Amino acid sequence: MVVPFLLIIVGFVMLIKGADFLVNGASSLAKRYNVSDIAIGLTVVAMGTSAPELVVNIISGASGENDDIVFGNIIGSNIFNMFLILGIAAVIYPLTVQKNALWKEVPYSLFATVVLFLLVNDQLIFSAEENALSLIDGFILLGMFVAFLVYVFQNMRRTGDLGGDMDEIEMYGSLKTTLMIVFGIAGLAIGGQVIVDNAITIAEHFKISQKVIGLTILAAGTSLPELATTAVAAFHKKSDLAVGNIVGSNIFNLLLVLGATATLNAPIIYDIDLNLDLYIVMIGTLMLFIFMFTLQKYKLDRAEGALYLVGFVAYCVFLYINRL
Repeated sequence: MVVPFLLIIVGFVMLIKGADFLVNGASSLAKRYNVSDIAIGLTVVAMGTSAPELVVNIISGASGENDDIVFGNIIGSNIFNMFLILGIAAVIYPLTVQKNALWKEVPYSLFATVVLFLLVNDQLIFSAEENALSLIDGFILLGMFVAFLVYVFQNMRRTGDLGGDMDEIEMYGSLKTTLMIVFGIAGLAIGGQVIVDNAITIAEHFKISQKVIGLTILAAGTSLPELATTAVAAFHKKSDLAVGNIVGSNIFNLLLVLGATATLNAPIIYDIDLNLDLYIVMIGTLMLFIFMFTLQKYKLDRAEGALYLVGFVAYCVFLYINRL
């Protein structure tokens, strides 16, 4: 079983480098056509860090046999984002959260999680025969994603170009930009396929459920772009970039990634055992809101970041005891 593990590592390298190429190439293209810095940051870069989740999910959902991986990857990634990555960033440097993000983007992330909970629990809510994310559910999620993008661009027009974080983007020549985008997409597609195939092989060999594989190995791997971006932002004391990356990524995962996956591969059967993990995502989002009014107002302090990390360790222990 050494080969599948090594291939997963290779797949993750291809996935992360593919996302990196795609972000840099797309950012260069946007820069060439005078798209504002803040628009690049809130759209192109945010989508780029969610690209690994999107590719893994579409590939997983295409077969119709890996539904647990589809949901486990997204829910697990959002747990990693909130508890591990945001916790690490806050420990590195206390993060200030803008009032606009606190009162709009954080609640919208929580709202998106609650909507997903309602959409997938058909037996509980609608007394249906099975729990699944349907084609209509996918359209609802994508509609909410479009509404989020509209909010982003309206907010950009109100505040003007607040950028500066994106000033360092390099504009490449036309050929290099095109090649970066092409190779980025290829890296995502091939790397994602390699990861999914070998993760399933490992799960079957060790008799581990695909749900756990999605919540752990795949969630951790596809969250690497968020970890890198957020840690670097924290080291450079760019709080808005660090917090915005996590909250924005969670919204993209829930609405764009699951919405697109359901639209292409519906119905996607949902395991009710994942409700507990969804509750944890909700709790992590609520914690961010509550922490803004404890210790230093509108700031995620190191102690609060440490609480996130403790929560992540507790979650890992729970998975080990109850799911393996």
